[in-house]
Amino acid sequence: KLKNGDLEDRKIEIEVANKKTPMMQVFGPQGMEEMGVNLQDMLGNLTRGARKNRRTLPISEAREIMIEQESERLIDHEAAVQEALDRVQNQGIVFIDEIDKVASDSSGHKGGGADVSRQGVQRDLLPIVEGSTVNTKHGIVKTDHILFVGSGAFHVSKPSDLIPELQGRFPIRVELNSLTEEDFFNILTQPKNALTKQYQAMLESEGVKIDFTEGAVREIARIAASVNQQVENIGARRLHTILSSLLEELLFVVPDDISSGEIKIDEAYVHKQLDGIVTNKDLSHYIL
Repeated sequence: KLKNGDLEDRKIEIEVANKKTPMMQVFGPQGMEEMGVNLQDMLGNLTRGARKNRRTLPISEAREIMIEQESERLIDHEAAVQEALDRVQNQGIVFIDEIDKVASDSSGHKGGGADVSRQGVQRDLLPIVEGSTVNTKHGIVKTDHILFVGSGAFHVSKPSDLIPELQGRFPIRVELNSLTEEDFFNILTQPKNALTKQYQAMLESEGVKIDFTEGAVREIARIAASVNQQVENIGARRLHTILSSLLEELLFVVPDDISSGEIKIDEAYVHKQLDGIVTNKDLSHYIL
């Protein structure tokens, strides 16, 4: 009966390891933060005992907990940590986003303390990017063979506004083109979690099915590209605000006024909902 699943709802009593660890935080002296981390880990290991609690659970839940506990015993945690350290040191990639925010202002205005702070961040990045030894709670990590990639919009500043030493650590520079109308169309149709599919799934949970025609999707892509050119180029984020404005009325009436059925979103519907906003630059600036 147990193998056939006839006893899944029967309750049994099992011992479950207590996963809760005492909440504590140890602060090391200034400049010795790593000592604080090590002390916290050491004290955590001392207080982390093999305490178990007895719980009464259905067989279906108890089986999952027992499988998890047995799997935990089979894992060699020291070997797993060592493997992770080897991989990050030899195959690791560190992506530094918004690196343009630490560049000095290229307009010529002195930012005072702000510029000093930005340069300080850049100088702190230098040894890590160049190759150094970093202490972590999992062990020592050497950054010599880690690939560092920096990206930024550089609308206000330029790559040349970074300190020369940091520029030398990023010798390869690539400039990306702005998203085109065709790019927006692909973003709306190809990914598994495309925004159009997300809205379809959300409304379908309320019993309403919406269908985007190809013409409607292409018109949304055209509007996104146009507004990016006229107002401010924020990339694919523009699609969030456009689709939100497009479906705002529909989302408001579902499920109170429309509880079921199928709704087609075509090119005419897109024009009806968005033309007034797109043609008004003030509304486009604050709504789209």
